[in-house]
Amino acid sequence: MKLYNTLTGKTETFSPADDVVKMYVCGVTPYAPSHVGHAVYAVVFDVLRRYLEFGGHRVQHVENFTDIDDKMIQGAAQMGISTQELAERNIQSHLDQMAALNILRPHIFPRATQEIPKMQEIITGLLEEGFAYEVDGDVYFRVRRNDGYGKLSHRSLDSMRAGARVEIDDRKEDVMDFALWKSHKAGEPSWESPWGPGRPGWHIECSAMSLKYLGATLDIHGGGQDLVFPHHENEIAQTESFTKAGPMVRFWVHNGLLRLGYDKMSKSLGNFVTVDEALQRFSSDALRLFFLGSHYRSPLTYSEQAIAAQERGAERLRHAADPGPTPGEGSPLEAGTHRERFIAAMDDDLNTPRAIAALFDLSHDINRSREEDRVVAEAQDTLRELAGVLGLTLEEPAVRSEGEFLPLFHLLFDTHAELRSTGRSDLADQMKDRFKDLGGEFGEFAAVLGFRKAPLGTASGEVASVIELLLDARVRLRAAKLYDLADRIRQRLSDLGYLLEDTPGGTEWKRRAT
Repeated sequence: MKLYNTLTGKTETFSPADDVVKMYVCGVTPYAPSHVGHAVYAVVFDVLRRYLEFGGHRVQHVENFTDIDDKMIQGAAQMGISTQELAERNIQSHLDQMAALNILRPHIFPRATQEIPKMQEIITGLLEEGFAYEVDGDVYFRVRRNDGYGKLSHRSLDSMRAGARVEIDDRKEDVMDFALWKSHKAGEPSWESPWGPGRPGWHIECSAMSLKYLGATLDIHGGGQDLVFPHHENEIAQTESFTKAGPMVRFWVHNGLLRLGYDKMSKSLGNFVTVDEALQRFSSDALRLFFLGSHYRSPLTYSEQAIAAQERGAERLRHAADPGPTPGEGSPLEAGTHRERFIAAMDDDLNTPRAIAALFDLSHDINRSREEDRVVAEAQDTLRELAGVLGLTLEEPAVRSEGEFLPLFHLLFDTHAELRSTGRSDLADQMKDRFKDLGGEFGEFAAVLGFRKAPLGTASGEVASVIELLLDARVRLRAAKLYDLADRIRQRLSDLGYLLEDTPGGTEWKRRAT
């Protein structure tokens, strides 16, 4: 297996240093609900872990909660609660959401506030060796004492400038020096230390937790690309200066960021979709297919229409994996080539788009072989096994996702608008009235399409109701000799994966399997 290593800037053959893959992933700061950008990193490293285990490796997976930092303090103060209460609330929510996304639980989930003694041990060692200095109860790391500083972000120290999380302080020897310990301020949580009451800096937390639970050298350290500098750069400097054990991490793996519009999805920027909101609209399989449909190092733009399309893709895979009523009597379908393609793709720096393509090709062959009455049971086993490596459940959602409604709404509203523009307000009003009978608020189309309110629930029966409404509109259009518009409804439904069959008893519809 080959992985891209941010440290070297190259794709390299991966193998663990020992018999266990030591993997540390930077987790969330639980000052607000987790958003879909957090789901991206969680899915990426969940799939990396699953694939390593699929390949026979044992993995020790550690992921932290940064439950004390400036944002935690500010968030708790705004809500009038303690940082601990804020953390507990959002951590539990995060764990529930990750479970709903079928994310494997990390083996260890340390919290920064529970690892203060280890942090103080490291800080003390750095002070003794001259890598750090204390000023008025604050302790800073001397970046110029670390010869390799900048090697992860591939920049020289002199070219770096103080950024979003690089603190400006006239007492520092160098503007790039960063805080290891912060002296107590009124209204903030604090812990006793040799330098007086205070709290840890952001970067020291991960060094302490990775050292305590995985040791001085990790096989994989993961996180989003926005953490390369300063967070991961500072982790390297302080950890390697403390341990003197060589490289802290053998492979630095960073996932691309999820964007909403032109900006990265971020709690601090206020432009985000929460994981709960996404799970109310889409199944976990559809979300995972959307995330994994792009290479993990590439940026990704959040698109509800794109996820809705993946919902239909998930349905195709589920249909292919369904055992069906009859086992078939012809020759068995061989899935070895598809399996080889899947493994080759995953071995190539976790190329999930190619791996997914192999799954869809396998599902297509399964469905075609069924029509030929061939035996497909072993091929279906392979499909389920490989889908499981990507964390796909291939289970029918108990409640159908809102993602299936979005393209149907577009069709419904487009038809309504076209009827009004062609002078057939009577037919347009009939559509609107029938939609209201279903419990929907026709109202402002933009509000519905933007999911600012939900006009209907998400049960599969209600999806059927909307399709039936469109079929009724098609009948009325044909009766009014508006054949072009009627035919467009049929074609648009076909494009969305619904097949129509006109019978003497009326029009029947079904979801297309492939």
